[in-house]
Amino acid sequence: MNKQLPRMDSIHELAQFWDTHDLTDFADELEEIIEPVFERQTVVEVHLSPQEAKKVEGIARVRGIDPAALIHEWVSEKSKALS
Repeated sequence: MNKQLPRMDSIHELAQFWDTHDLTDFADELEEIIEPVFERQTVVEVHLSPQEAKKVEGIARVRGIDPAALIHEWVSEKSKALS
């Protein structure tokens, strides 16, 4: 039986497919990828006082976003302004 890897964009359909198939059945179609597929983000630790952290959390909560997303937004805005 000649099996081919599915070509679909739906994560739901792919999940259903792999629930009923085995990757080893498609070994002849697989290729090794040496370059990174996903770019890793750099993590920077920022120390805040309890008061600063509370303010950031409050602003983030009002805006409906995660505090880390808010800090990322601020850094991005500041770096664009300095460029």
